[in-house]
Amino acid sequence: MSDTTPVNQSGMTTFFGSLGRYAMRGIEQLGDGTRLGFHALSLLFVKPWQGKHFIIQLYALGVGSLAIIIITGAFTGMVLALQGYYTLAKFGSESLLGAGVGMSIIRELGPVLGAFMIIGRAGSSITAEIGIMRVTEQTDALEMMAVNPMQRIILPRIIATTIAVPLLVSVFDVVGIGAGYIVGVELLGVNPGAYMAELVAKIEMIDLNGGWVKAVVFGFMIGTICTYMGYRAQPTTEGVARATTQAVVVASVGVLIMDYILTSFFL
Repeated sequence: MSDTTPVNQSGMTTFFGSLGRYAMRGIEQLGDGTRLGFHALSLLFVKPWQGKHFIIQLYALGVGSLAIIIITGAFTGMVLALQGYYTLAKFGSESLLGAGVGMSIIRELGPVLGAFMIIGRAGSSITAEIGIMRVTEQTDALEMMAVNPMQRIILPRIIATTIAVPLLVSVFDVVGIGAGYIVGVELLGVNPGAYMAELVAKIEMIDLNGGWVKAVVFGFMIGTICTYMGYRAQPTTEGVARATTQAVVVASVGVLIMDYILTSFFL
């Protein structure tokens, strides 16, 4: 007993010590990333304005992600209609299919799945692009030319994601509900009048507002996390790869956590 007890205590001390250091490092990064994001926003109206770079990033992030958003939204609506129909048919409530599909997409699946697709397609590229700028010392070159990297690199990407995500989520919602209508009405035989009537009757303005608020918050969070991870990445190939992976993971988990917090406010 006397030989094993110190070993066990040492192992527990090492475990909790490592856990505490990991938690403290995470809190430190959270504060640093939040400070970086709001510092970049404070430069929004500082000359020279970055209108050209806003448009470039909005096109790259928004238009470039449109195809994957349409595909994901269409098949999400189709699956919801298919599963919802056979569930509601057990209770003789097929007419509620439109309301079920619409509320599921507008409240939850549109903002969350749309954010996931944008993280995978655009967020990872933001982190990798900024990380490569750090490796090739482009940010240092901007500072040498008296150009603020925060204003030129970070700010346009945060603003672009904050604007692009709500627009793409709206496309996701429309495509998903339309695909659900096609499956429910054209393939499964639900009455089209009942589908649309229940959809219009059950969807309220608070549902739409909740979805848009989530999309705006997710967009700002994605832009801040992905730019922060790239800007703070170690200037090596391995460092950029690690930062890109961490950005996708942290942004995805952050979306789920923030989704729960925002949902609790809109219920």
